[in-house]
Amino acid sequence: MKALVVLEDGFSLAGECFAGRGTVFGEVVFNTGMSGYQEMITDPSYKGQILTLTYPLIGNYGVNDEDAESASPQVEALLVKECCRRPYNRRAKESLDRYLNRHGIIGVEGIDTRSLTLHLRSAGTLKGAISTEAESREELLARLKAHTFNEAGLVEQVSCRFPYRWEEGQQEQGGGTGTGPHVVVYDFGVRYGILRSLARRGCRVTVVPAATGAREVLAMEPGGIVLSNGPGDPAHLAGLLPEIRALLDRVPLFGIGLGHQLLGLALGGKTYKLPFGHRGANQPVRELAGGRVLITAQNHGYCVRLDDLPVGTRATHINLNDGTLEGMENSSLQCFSVQFHPESCAGPQDATSPFDQFNSMMLHGKESRS
Repeated sequence: MKALVVLEDGFSLAGECFAGRGTVFGEVVFNTGMSGYQEMITDPSYKGQILTLTYPLIGNYGVNDEDAESASPQVEALLVKECCRRPYNRRAKESLDRYLNRHGIIGVEGIDTRSLTLHLRSAGTLKGAISTEAESREELLARLKAHTFNEAGLVEQVSCRFPYRWEEGQQEQGGGTGTGPHVVVYDFGVRYGILRSLARRGCRVTVVPAATGAREVLAMEPGGIVLSNGPGDPAHLAGLLPEIRALLDRVPLFGIGLGHQLLGLALGGKTYKLPFGHRGANQPVRELAGGRVLITAQNHGYCVRLDDLPVGTRATHINLNDGTLEGMENSSLQCFSVQFHPESCAGPQDATSPFDQFNSMMLHGKESRS
């Protein structure tokens, strides 16, 4: 079945639909990772986005039960050069095309992903539409321009509805016994890998909805609080900032991805949109304290402004590709954050060090209070 792809500036491509059907709209982005497509597809940070994968062959190791970052696919659609329908891997439970079909997600192959990526790098991230129904480029472009995007509601769509205890991660990984610090995780679109990483260190993990008030969280007597990753523009979440400010200097606080950006805003900083974002598994990040370089996995379109950090907050990590802020810390307020995904381990395991730092902060804080 033919599928048409159109961007808001009129750029268009045609391909073959290998999963799903219909018409979808979203922000068109690209990821340069050579593997990890299941993690990307199920990452809640991709909610509202049409994901283009630059690696030419996708699906060759199938889909399994362990690598998902959420309960179901989060992307609006997937664009690839070629989809492998017969995966070969001992962990595979089903093929990528069947997985997407089962969840009603459109997948399109035969796309000139190199041309599309180069266009996005030149023009910046753009809104787009994919359709198996539109009869012409002009028709689909008109529908795209008339479509209303609810960017402010993305976090609400991916956040949990009720608080819950994370037990599955401990069982899956055979890790923490849950006897360590109690960590409350704000779910702005949290990746399972973050919860697993905390549980692996023995933490007792409670996940709460994005709109949970600070008083309710503190009543849970947490040893630490995590502001998770998530989709969209942090400026749309201004209503959450007073609650985050109310948590500062109460217990150690750790922000990741969108949580890093929200912490920056709560401290008095500013955020801005990157031309085409950082999405891939090979983003080089320098740790300023010792000069060590981490190879990190990232997925974000917004950034905290480095040259406008509030007094008392210092940069801890810098992106070596473009010099943007990748981490910050305010010791007096017991908080720090990173923009990259420390749980993804795209390169060496040293990228997981922020979890160890957070654990150390909680344990030392407990000792000083006892």
